[in-house]
Amino acid sequence: MPPTDRRTSLRHSTRRQFLQVAASATLSSIALSGCGWTLANVRPPASRSSSSTELYIYTWSGYTDQDLLNRFEKETGIKAVADVFDSNESMLARLQAGGGGSYSIIYPSDYMVREMVNKGLLAELDSSRLLGLEQLFPKFLNPKYDPGNRHSVPVSWGTTGLVYNAQKLKPEPVDWSYLWQYREQLSRRMSLLNDVREVMGAVLKLLGYSYNSTNPQEIQQAYTKLVELKPYLASFTSDAWRPQVLSGDLIVAMCYSSDANEIMEENEDLRYVLPKSGSSVWMDTLAIPKTAPNVEGAYAWINFMLQPDVAAQICERLSFATPNQEAFELLPPEIQENQSLFPSESALERCEGVAPVEEKITEVYDNYWTRLTSA
Repeated sequence: MPPTDRRTSLRHSTRRQFLQVAASATLSSIALSGCGWTLANVRPPASRSSSSTELYIYTWSGYTDQDLLNRFEKETGIKAVADVFDSNESMLARLQAGGGGSYSIIYPSDYMVREMVNKGLLAELDSSRLLGLEQLFPKFLNPKYDPGNRHSVPVSWGTTGLVYNAQKLKPEPVDWSYLWQYREQLSRRMSLLNDVREVMGAVLKLLGYSYNSTNPQEIQQAYTKLVELKPYLASFTSDAWRPQVLSGDLIVAMCYSSDANEIMEENEDLRYVLPKSGSSVWMDTLAIPKTAPNVEGAYAWINFMLQPDVAAQICERLSFATPNQEAFELLPPEIQENQSLFPSESALERCEGVAPVEEKITEVYDNYWTRLTSA
């Protein structure tokens, strides 16, 4: 599809929001974005297969396309089929329930890697079978959520911040505090994500605490701060903000950097800011479940995705920042210098990854979130 058709094409969903499509028995050839990106036939895999010539992948919507799958098959002789999940939690539930036994590659996010390792669900990777791991930026090796990359390989990353219309906001926002400072002018024209940990985490950072605070008093302070803002919000949404920002109904929205970068292509007045008090930096990964029927194919897929030209193409076409240093060097200067995709190191130093917390603290977050969103 030519670039001029992007405005009328069906966009791919956000990284945390599943593309809802009505279907009877199967979903096939779903258009996930402009420029011809489509997903392979989406359906629950049948009984577990041990075929070495077939690979089932469980991933986020918008992370693969038929061209990518075809190239993999041409290079390896393995036919790859990509199915999608709508959240880390639904992916985990399916694997725990035994419904994911056919998948040999999954795409858990950083915090979910740790949780799945703790539950004994991920295979330990044989580093001698990985080709190109050394090509990753050093900061993405040996992460806190998976020391030594023993169970996962980073595939894409991004941040959480604010997208806004620079022509309509003067002065322009630089931090989360802007939403409170200018709440009268922004009334009903701003939105926050529909994500308890991201929203509460942002306010915790604003207050000088950790994005992953486990202190009930700090979490309560964040809730109280949000109660002040609630009457001025248009909504809590992780997806519906996109057309509203483009139409001008919203002039600022909390969002993921990959979504902001994509929508900014449609309106030159839109900007993305990573708040100066700090935010979250997220990572999606490649991992092999212990139940994987095609381990050889799984390693082949990981090595394929580590190829610099493959990683660079994904960055260009999907708006996800690549953790691959050699892939980054293949990108055109305008993408390398894109601060919404690749923020400065000083900005990233103020960010944290969303980390799992113990169940009793999760309940604290959830209770406050329910009170906030249902009031």
